[in-house]
Amino acid sequence: MFDITIAGEINLDLILYGLPQEMPVERELLASGFEATLGSSSAILAHNLAVLGAKVGFVTRAGTDDLGKVALERLKESGADVTHATFDSAKPTGVTVLLPHGKERHILTYLGTMSEMTAADLDLEYLKSSRHFHLSSLFLQRGLAPDLPNLFRELKRAGLTISLDTNDDPDDQWGGVLDELLGLIDVLLPNEAELCRIAHKETIEDALEVLSARVPCVAVKCGARGSFVLQGGKKIEAAPVNVTPVDTIGAGDSYNAGFLSAWLRGLPLDVCARAGNVTGALSTLRSGGTEAFRDRELVSSFLKENQFPVATVEAGAR
Repeated sequence: MFDITIAGEINLDLILYGLPQEMPVERELLASGFEATLGSSSAILAHNLAVLGAKVGFVTRAGTDDLGKVALERLKESGADVTHATFDSAKPTGVTVLLPHGKERHILTYLGTMSEMTAADLDLEYLKSSRHFHLSSLFLQRGLAPDLPNLFRELKRAGLTISLDTNDDPDDQWGGVLDELLGLIDVLLPNEAELCRIAHKETIEDALEVLSARVPCVAVKCGARGSFVLQGGKKIEAAPVNVTPVDTIGAGDSYNAGFLSAWLRGLPLDVCARAGNVTGALSTLRSGGTEAFRDRELVSSFLKENQFPVATVEAGAR
């Protein structure tokens, strides 16, 4: 039924621009701009993959409040299937407030229902009706985490491949089930800082030595320097797509969308990395992680201009 199924969090990102990095208390500080966009790594990936033409099934747990309704409607617009979402009337949908400061940003998150989803909320047959399964935001999936090793094993037995993007660990421990999951996945999609923290190493070289022995394919996002992929001891670098960014929020998740859309079609790893660089760059042309992908004319022209290697369905139209 699907090219990829994803189980993860959903929320809105509330983005306030122009605030100082050091903010005094008991003062009213005025932002120069504001956007409310679909947020969360899992939902951003699902949205952008669907726009690129992939058949995406998405499982999440949201509140019954307006934030949850708006977020799910935004995701549904992309063509992703959200029919297996579950709802919690006792806890509100989570939310993230982002304060960009040039290349850095404050990220303030209320988890809400983000951490409430458990294995009981998952329809295993629905997840299995796919070729591939992806998990993002490992350390926010607190209700689901204890059951992830068994879930991954069950999906592998059903013939699915699996990818993982841990994203940041708010507790900066990088433990729990992570070590066990590394032996069960086919693709790991960290940025450079996450790569070192996942491996508990100080340098990228040492981290790659550790992780390449455990994970068949490691694709590493390097921001404005592009990306590289390590498989079988071979390192493949992909040059960046040069753009003038409006906003880098969600660029890593958008890279994942491009990379996986090519990887799922069996394209060479250098092509997959290039595809990720294209979609990551596209994301930065609008606020948040999905707004660029909601502009179908922009998607179509940008992918064509940068020779995106995957045939899309009229830039995601359905």
